[in-house]
Amino acid sequence: MQLVLSSDRSVKQVADELGVNESTLGNWLHRYRGQYQDSAVAPAPERGPVSWDEHRKTLAENERLKAEVEFLGKVSAFFAAKQK
Repeated sequence: MQLVLSSDRSVKQVADELGVNESTLGNWLHRYRGQYQDSAVAPAPERGPVSWDEHRKTLAENERLKAEVEFLGKVSAFFAAKQK
């Protein structure tokens, strides 16, 4: 959401970059704006904006970890089947 609010990119562009549905991101943005529209100050993020490079590295690491978990699940199933 902050990527949309703090940049000139559209909801569609950010949704595509993040790999989420455009309407989902749009709904989140709509709720956020509705919640803080009347408020003088929206809550400050716990940390500053993350660079795009750091974000992409985090996404890549997340994919790598998902693959590891999937692999370890298959290995566990293999060895559990051998124990029987």
